[in-house]
Amino acid sequence: MWLAGPLRIVALVVTAGLTWIVVSILLDGPGSGFPRIQQLFTSPGSSMSAPRASTYKCGLPQPCPEQHLAFRIVSGAANVIGPKICLEDKISVKGNMGRGLNIALVNGVSGELIEARAFDMWAGDVNDLLKFIRPLHEGTLVFVASYDDPATKMNEETRKLFGELGSRNAKELAFRDSWVFVGAKSVQNKSPFKQHVTNSKHKYEGWPEVLEMEGCIPQRSSAS
Repeated sequence: MWLAGPLRIVALVVTAGLTWIVVSILLDGPGSGFPRIQQLFTSPGSSMSAPRASTYKCGLPQPCPEQHLAFRIVSGAANVIGPKICLEDKISVKGNMGRGLNIALVNGVSGELIEARAFDMWAGDVNDLLKFIRPLHEGTLVFVASYDDPATKMNEETRKLFGELGSRNAKELAFRDSWVFVGAKSVQNKSPFKQHVTNSKHKYEGWPEVLEMEGCIPQRSSAS
């Protein structure tokens, strides 16, 4: 029994030595202990190492400046998936989409939706479209997304009116082309917000690729 005391002392010394070695490995010098300990609990694929990318209104990768409206337009996919028009996180054609041209009129000062309608450009009456866009006044923004066929019923007056809203593509728009566009009265063929691809470039059987456009539109002042 007289050996019990010395053995306890040896055991304490060994335990203290092992503890010091483990702590030294983890800390590895002043100021570096936390990263070592953190590595024990964080796997290489942990979400802590790769923060998720933020998205803003209408899914834009960055916010729009003040006094600008965020928008995103997607044309229809063939005659299967309808188009989308998003403005300030509001979907303007949801429930109103249809074959042809999907158009949303927006107050350029407040950003509020005035009206959204679809016009059948294959079997519909083009006069319905003309009655819709003829009375537009300055300050009204016009968002357009095609679905299936946007052009068969277009006549010269229709193409001219879209040209006055800022479209350069309306005069050449043809059967089953894909087209997205944002314009306003008196822009006169100068809108920067437009995309057009002809039906000659097929991605789907008989239809071209889907077009997607997003950006920030300056709001008009109430005095302009």
